[in-house]
Amino acid sequence: MAESFNERLRLIRFRRKRERAKFRDELRIIPKWLVWTCITLYVLALIIGLSINLHNMQTNGPVFPDDSLRNQPLLSCLGLAGVITGCSVVVSILLFTLGYVYRDAKRRGMHPGLWTLLVLILSPAYLFIGLIIYLLIREPLPFNCPQCATTVSARFNFCPNCKCNLCPACPQCQREISDNDKFCPFCAAELHHAPEASPDTVPNSNPVP
Repeated sequence: MAESFNERLRLIRFRRKRERAKFRDELRIIPKWLVWTCITLYVLALIIGLSINLHNMQTNGPVFPDDSLRNQPLLSCLGLAGVITGCSVVVSILLFTLGYVYRDAKRRGMHPGLWTLLVLILSPAYLFIGLIIYLLIREPLPFNCPQCATTVSARFNFCPNCKCNLCPACPQCQREISDNDKFCPFCAAELHHAPEASPDTVPNSNPVP
């Protein structure tokens, strides 16, 4: 069982080499409505917290962080704003992580709700261990067939539209190889890739008499 799991991880890493995603592009997956919701809640928390703190200074109520700062409203408000900002950053990162996992799992053909729930359950006690597990074993992104440009799943071995071999294998050990490999990385067998057809070698279907 361990060998099959390791083989699955190897194939996932191998097929994920096709991806050319940048960190900036990955951040764009997070829903914009979630970003604006977090910003709005942060601003509201600042307004409400600072208003209550200033009101308590005038009415002899409890002042954050200590009553000794009652005559120093600037320091008191700065301390409260720092606490609100820190809490908002932690909560926002958690919400952005959940939003990213849901969107990313959906586009990869995985179960978005299940993976989002797993990350949510593991986050409070084990920090971001759920996100790390997801990033390690998530499915590769769908890609375009190199022959007919049809969008195909990374699980496919052949294109369902043109029967193109999407995952070439070594003829000797039958392990998956890269299109650019000259020798098999597992058994060192020499690989002979079919040369691409050039315009000079393509036969003319309508020869001129």
